Amino acid sequence: MSTDDQVNEINVLKLTLHGGLVGYLAGFQNGRNILSFADEFKNDPSRPTFSLITHPNFPHSKKLMSKPWVKNQRLHPVLSNLLPEGALRELITQGLKTHSDNEFQIFSYLGQDLPGALVATPMEPKDVPESVLTPHGKAKAIKLKGNDQENTFSLTKFSLAGIQMKFSMKEKDGRYNLTKNGELGDWIIKTPSTKHKNVPLNEYTAMSLATLAGVDTPDIKLIELNKLDNLPPINLPDEKLAFAIKRFDREAKNNSTTRIHMEDFAQVLVKYPHGKYNSASYEQIGKVLYDYSGDGLADAQQFARRLLVNILLANGDAHLKNWSLLYQDHITPRLSPAYDIVTTSVYINSETKFALNLGKTKEWYSVTTDHFQSWANKSGIPWRAIKPHIDDTMEKARTLWPEALKNLPMDAAHKAKLKAHWLKLQTDFRIETTQ
Repeated sequence: MSTDDQVNEINVLKLTLHGGLVGYLAGFQNGRNILSFADEFKNDPSRPTFSLITHPNFPHSKKLMSKPWVKNQRLHPVLSNLLPEGALRELITQGLKTHSDNEFQIFSYLGQDLPGALVATPMEPKDVPESVLTPHGKAKAIKLKGNDQENTFSLTKFSLAGIQMKFSMKEKDGRYNLTKNGELGDWIIKTPSTKHKNVPLNEYTAMSLATLAGVDTPDIKLIELNKLDNLPPINLPDEKLAFAIKRFDREAKNNSTTRIHMEDFAQVLVKYPHGKYNSASYEQIGKVLYDYSGDGLADAQQFARRLLVNILLANGDAHLKNWSLLYQDHITPRLSPAYDIVTTSVYINSETKFALNLGKTKEWYSVTTDHFQSWANKSGIPWRAIKPHIDDTMEKARTLWPEALKNLPMDAAHKAKLKAHWLKLQTDFRIETTQ
């Protein structure tokens, strides 16, 4: 058979958002994948926001959707970033008996419970519109195979982006169950790390201090491991507590859970996860927030506050995927609540840098108020509107943190390292402690 006579066999996923059709994702046997937007989505001026780059107010959004998005193996970054990166991805690919780069199959398996509100549903061949097949020559839709494993792994049919092992769980009567049978979780549970000591206590402490400094955070808890039901067989250290954070992309309504759409800044800036540390700057995030958020100034002010808090807490992991937009009304982007704030320096010897450039520096111990002013200027944000929030953050941190830290559950050695970090900061941001 000549190449011209070969029939392309493709699997097709229907992509929907808040019950409305967005488009179709076609997966070819050779790893090629094509996302095509439905005319009814493209031509609707009041369409829900799939990604900021498809928002009617975003430059060239119409042109971006006029042609299919074609990729090989990896999905387009807007979709690829919805998938786990580390241990959870390994768990899923082992269960699927597929390669970790086969993102179409992973995406199709997890498509009913992705971060945010996008839903990807495998289509029966007979239901695939001819318009999806005709652009691909001699194309034939086939039934998706390999996603029907019936084993322990089938319990982990959800996606949470990031490297750390975490689970989407449903709370009921003080116990937390791994979601299954299409039920949506309302808490993200992070189990203790086999690599680093007392990470749940660290994150709980860092997030608590951030809240005291005026950072918008979801509800958080420490939960005894024996309160977690139906966990898959994973290695756990000899620790008793997991960290729990309320999902802000899920909302309880009328005895059911609804989805709220969101996307991280790797999706917004169209970067793959591997570029989360080196492909953008905090100026770019600030400019997007100020220019496109439903309340650009308020979100820029909150962003600046969080940037400073990450420096004060020695968090070197505030990369692109740890900042997100939330679409509460289905359309308007707003900065999401904060998440994944951890004092990383206690685990990484000689760590002195934050994740992205701020005013041409990444160094915690060289940054001053001038760097924040440079960040504001380059982001196009009035410095006079930012400086009071920098000052207020410092006042809260200096006044509240030293005493609060005494009663928070962070490991004692980690507390000592955090206090030593405070004393190494430039005068603008130094925090003195009595002990």
